[in-house]
Amino acid sequence: MENLTYITGNYGKYVSVKEKFEKEGIMIEYFKHDLIEPDINDIKLISKEKAKQAYEILKTPVFVADAGFYIENYPNNPGYPGAFVKRSGISSNVKDLLETMKHVKNRSCYFLDCLTFFDGENYYQFFGKSSGHLSYEIKGDKIKSAKSNLWLVFIPINCDKTLAEMSDEERNNRPDNRTSATDKFINWYKENYQCKKR
Repeated sequence: MENLTYITGNYGKYVSVKEKFEKEGIMIEYFKHDLIEPDINDIKLISKEKAKQAYEILKTPVFVADAGFYIENYPNNPGYPGAFVKRSGISSNVKDLLETMKHVKNRSCYFLDCLTFFDGENYYQFFGKSSGHLSYEIKGDKIKSAKSNLWLVFIPINCDKTLAEMSDEERNNRPDNRTSATDKFINWYKENYQCKKR
């Protein structure tokens, strides 16, 4: 089976998906590198551009995964920060985020994931969504597998804990009807790509 390479500067992202791939018999390699994000608030285009950069560096089939975070009633800027979640500083300053949101009653928000696979010829994109709301305080502990510090303040729908408060089992089995870009990619890869390479 051909190995895939996941390129990201965030080791937590790699840890969070590695086990999923291995369970399906797909080995992935990790290459640590911070790719340049184009200055546009469009997760689909950002992910595609980063996959192109990644392939130019490694010259091998590669995938990248990006997440936007959308706060539906962010003061004076609904949907902020979107694809600018990292550059906005919100994910590294969750205390400031909670201060900004302290008087906001509608705290609905969601993560939108985009995984882009590029084999040197074609781009394939997969999307996932996890909806919930912001807590009023930081809850839980920072863990290696956390994709973002926002796990400390994000409570999925139908749940009463932040992602950071949950055990691995609770996170994996939470009843929030989320969709996963990673799961969609794994299923597609097994059915459409991997078999062609045998």
